[in-house]
Amino acid sequence: MHLKQHTDYSLRILMYVARKREALVSAREISEAYGISYSHTVKVVNKLGKLGYLDLKRGRYGGGIQLAAEPETINLATVVEQFESHLNVVECFDPDTNTCTLAGNCKLHGALQQAMNAFIDSLAQKTLADLVGPQKTTPNPVS
Repeated sequence: MHLKQHTDYSLRILMYVARKREALVSAREISEAYGISYSHTVKVVNKLGKLGYLDLKRGRYGGGIQLAAEPETINLATVVEQFESHLNVVECFDPDTNTCTLAGNCKLHGALQQAMNAFIDSLAQKTLADLVGPQKTTPNPVS
């Protein structure tokens, strides 16, 4: 499984903005923090805004980016599915473009579909809050 670059960036951007809950952040700040090209950052930020995850405030002096929803309500599987045009691991997952001669007689398709479902199911159990929530610290051992 390989996620598109914009899908990866969308999750990272959401994490960054969630960690800065009290402040407006800029696309430039995010771009520099993660070493992502500014133009890619702007594209992903705009899509996240259109999808309702981010609040985008325009303006040189009062503008910036904030979360538009609570981190607990932002499901990771939903974000991934909205950024991926398809989750076809192999060509036989898409009946419109499938040219595999084993189609219909291959157990690999079922095994890969099961793995893909497990991947999405696992992400469906996680929210943005799980990625940015309070860090658990381990107690210092007593000497």
